[in-house]
Amino acid sequence: MKILVVEDNKKLAENLKQGLMQEGYAVDIIEEGLAAERRILINRDEYDLVVLDRMLPGKDGVSVCLSWRENDVTVPVLMLTALSTTDDKVKGLDAGADDYLAKPFAFKELLARINALLRRPKQSAPLILTFKDISINTVSRVVTYKNKPITLTLKEFMVLEYLMRNIDKVVTRDELYSHAWDFADSSFSNTVDVHIKNLRRKIHDNAKIIQTIRGVGYKIEG
Repeated sequence: MKILVVEDNKKLAENLKQGLMQEGYAVDIIEEGLAAERRILINRDEYDLVVLDRMLPGKDGVSVCLSWRENDVTVPVLMLTALSTTDDKVKGLDAGADDYLAKPFAFKELLARINALLRRPKQSAPLILTFKDISINTVSRVVTYKNKPITLTLKEFMVLEYLMRNIDKVVTRDELYSHAWDFADSSFSNTVDVHIKNLRRKIHDNAKIIQTIRGVGYKIEG
């Protein structure tokens, strides 16, 4: 698998490259935001994952990630940031990042998060899930609303798939977080809520397809 590291700290970038190569990944480095944005837009199938620093010269990581998502680029993005407040993390997730990691960090944790993002969930029948006007193919990860394709990030897809596999069941926030993120993070408990908000916008959920069960979690009721 091939990873793009977008990081302007040359020493950190080289250390990440060496560590990831030792784990068997092919790695490219770009040090400037606008160049990274263009690289992915032109070669959107070249990389399996992007490690994206938030604070970059030329164009910041949040803006770069947002541009990719607005142009239907679905490559998983792990955002690195020295800004660790809740608002900062929300901005990164709202821009379409699939996960975040605050600096400084241990390489083992970075690697674990990368592996979690790249790990394909085990497939089980049915492969096509449908509910009202929504259909998702759990193999190709194609999602349609009223027969028109919509673009979801990896995490958004995982959340929607899990809810659709549990129709009529109340799914707790902890269950969704455990399914999609693998890492418990009590300091940022609204991660799931942010992704639900994005999902509702993308699937035109004016009829509250995804219901909020106050104080518990979410539910799709058949």
